[in-house]
Amino acid sequence: MKSLKSYTVVLAAIIVTIGTISVHADKSPPTNLNNFINVESAPGQIVNQFHQAFETGDIKTLRSHLADDVLIFEGGVERSAESYASHHMLADIQYYTGINSTTLEHRVTIGVDLAVSISRSKHVGAYKSEAVNNINFETVILRKVNDKWKITHIHWSS
Repeated sequence: MKSLKSYTVVLAAIIVTIGTISVHADKSPPTNLNNFINVESAPGQIVNQFHQAFETGDIKTLRSHLADDVLIFEGGVERSAESYASHHMLADIQYYTGINSTTLEHRVTIGVDLAVSISRSKHVGAYKSEAVNNINFETVILRKVNDKWKITHIHWSS
C-alpha cells in the first residue's frame, strides 16, 4: 500500500509542477515561488551528477546513474541504457560541452522508492556550428533499487 501511496504523491507533484511550468512558460515566475526544491536530496544529487557528467564527458558516471531499462524521450525513443549509450549519449555529451547551461528551476519530489525531478534550463552556445539559445525542459523519474537511486525515465524537450 505504501508503494501506491508513493506513486500517487509523485504523480500529483508532477501534475502540479507541470501545470506551474506550463502556465508560466513564457513569463517570469512569481517572485514568491521557490524554484529550487529538494535539489540537495539524494535523487536531486543523482540528477545533478548526471548533468555534470555530460559537461565533463564522463561516460562511466552517466551510465552508472541509468537503470538498465531506462526509457528516454528525446526527439525519438531509447529503450535501454545500452541503446542510449550506443546511439545518442556521445552526441548529447558534444552538445553539453558546447553550451552553457543555467538551471532556472529544479524541483524534486520524493516518495518511498520513486522520485521525480522537473527542471527548466537556459542553454546558450553552439552545437555543430549552429547557435543555441533556448529553454530546455527536463523530467527525470528515479526509482530506488537496492538502496540506490537510478534514473528510469528521462523526457527532454525545448
